[in-house]
Amino acid sequence: MRLTPNQPDAVARSKSKRGQQHLQILFVHRDLLAVERCLHQLRGVRFLFKSDVAQNTDEMSERTSAKRYDLIIAEWPSGGAREAQKANLLPQASGGTSVIFVTDTLRRESAMEFAKSSVRDCIEMDRIGRLPMAVQRVLDEKNLREDRDRAEKQLQRSKADYRALVENSAYGMCRCSAHGAVLDVNQVLVNMLGYKSREDLKSANLAIDIIRDPLVWTQLLQHAVQTGRIDPVETDWKRQDGTTVRVRFSARRARGEKIALDGYGIIVEDVTAQRALEEQLRKRAASDGLTGLANYRELVDVLDAEIKRSKRTGREFALVFLDLDGLKAINDRFGHQTGSRALCRLAGVLRLCCRSIDTAARYGGDEFALILPETTAGAATLVAQRVCKLFENDGEEPKLSVSTGVASYPNDGEAIGSLLHTADKALYSAKNQKTRLIAQD
Repeated sequence: MRLTPNQPDAVARSKSKRGQQHLQILFVHRDLLAVERCLHQLRGVRFLFKSDVAQNTDEMSERTSAKRYDLIIAEWPSGGAREAQKANLLPQASGGTSVIFVTDTLRRESAMEFAKSSVRDCIEMDRIGRLPMAVQRVLDEKNLREDRDRAEKQLQRSKADYRALVENSAYGMCRCSAHGAVLDVNQVLVNMLGYKSREDLKSANLAIDIIRDPLVWTQLLQHAVQTGRIDPVETDWKRQDGTTVRVRFSARRARGEKIALDGYGIIVEDVTAQRALEEQLRKRAASDGLTGLANYRELVDVLDAEIKRSKRTGREFALVFLDLDGLKAINDRFGHQTGSRALCRLAGVLRLCCRSIDTAARYGGDEFALILPETTAGAATLVAQRVCKLFENDGEEPKLSVSTGVASYPNDGEAIGSLLHTADKALYSAKNQKTRLIAQD
């Protein structure tokens, strides 16, 4: 299939809003069919984009030198090409260009390397349907940055221009005294904070009645005295009914005609819904789609955090590997729906056996893992035995069993890789022993 990378996508163009700028995307991938799969997912999304393709690092360097891109969608580098491609991509990420990796399979070592990098996301090709959501986040942030920059530049204009901006902006705006008294406000901020009228909001004090943490206002004023401005900061503000709204605001010092003291012009953006969506997306990115447990990527993050914590406290923790026995036989005999239900049954038992500080994860396929902070290998073995017993007697058919293996930090390893290897080795030792006993019977 022939690609025309420099032309805007026709379907995307027909559905985009009038006047919207193109999102410039560079695909860096050796396989043009994989690029076409990505483009297929992006067609029909309601924004304009133009795309170019580079099939190697030399072409990528040539493209990025000649043109600035909003987003780079790149094949996760492998082998000898990894360092060369990363050397070209990471400066792009630090320079404001978002980077999304796509990969056929997110292997353990790749997941750990990706987790430590500064790229935006990493999407497996069999889950490429997630790509439009990731690209939309890049577009939303690009638009927000451009809107915020435009609004802040307009805030520095004359009083007449400022008034027009206040009355017509999509952002909440107000002027207040150095003590927090609201002197003027636009209707957007009135609605944002749930007040009935501008006069009601003017009777409130920003520092006392609206900003939930008075220390935030004090610290911001101290900074403003030195620099003449309050750089964008995110915090919680209180609405009139007592509920909380998450806002991002910035301010500049301004002298009013009828006040003796300096005041501040403030621009406010409600980011409550955006942060809620980001949190939801973070949870989805960290969880397994079938069982709802943590996925492999989240497991690596938690292991890394536990190793750091244990180094500080000197307390050990345990890692339990679990493998569902005979999943292939279950799928062959009862069907894949029963096999999927078997995985969910095991996930339910793991949740039941977990403390609030524990982490249960689906390691991959029919393998699961438990991270048990401040737990010895002996105590972890008892937890594993409890899981086995509850799983074998969960009251559902067919009857199922699970094999387990235990490793502890630092006795069985002081790095993620060595802990995973030890637990995996113990698991398959137990599984082989169980197979021998069954054969003897």
